[in-house]
Amino acid sequence: MTTLPEIHARHVLRDPVLLLAHGLGSGLVPKAPGTFGTLAALLPWLVLAKLALPLYLGVVLLAALAGIWLCGEAARKMGRDDPGSIVWDEWVGLWVALAGLPLEWPWVLAGFVLFRLFDILKPGPVGWLDRRFHGGLGIMLDDLAAGLMAAACLQIAMALL
Repeated sequence: MTTLPEIHARHVLRDPVLLLAHGLGSGLVPKAPGTFGTLAALLPWLVLAKLALPLYLGVVLLAALAGIWLCGEAARKMGRDDPGSIVWDEWVGLWVALAGLPLEWPWVLAGFVLFRLFDILKPGPVGWLDRRFHGGLGIMLDDLAAGLMAAACLQIAMALL
């Protein structure tokens, strides 16, 4: 089993599980991997955003379900509970936050900022889920909750504007 200090880019690039869990390498940034991973999630989102909303939500649901196994397996391989370099959960959480938003930079920026704030500060249900659940499910749930909270804020803002 490889431990966190031994994880290098070459290990991630050789292992499809680690590669996906690390957001195709975006989580390997030494400072603020969650933020860089979230930024990297915008690239595939540009494709996802063009899907009809039901199909978009289906893809995101599949990504979340797959992420439970993916993140859990990557954490197991790394010998850590929730390594910060695993950013698949940030990818999916951002996609949840941006669901149904127009493809306009102010909305995308607002979604990015709100998601990161909820993910970092872990208010209410985000923090509760983070403390209560572990393994792949725990890694995914707090980011999904942060994404849902950001999405709710954004949908309310869209309705008011």
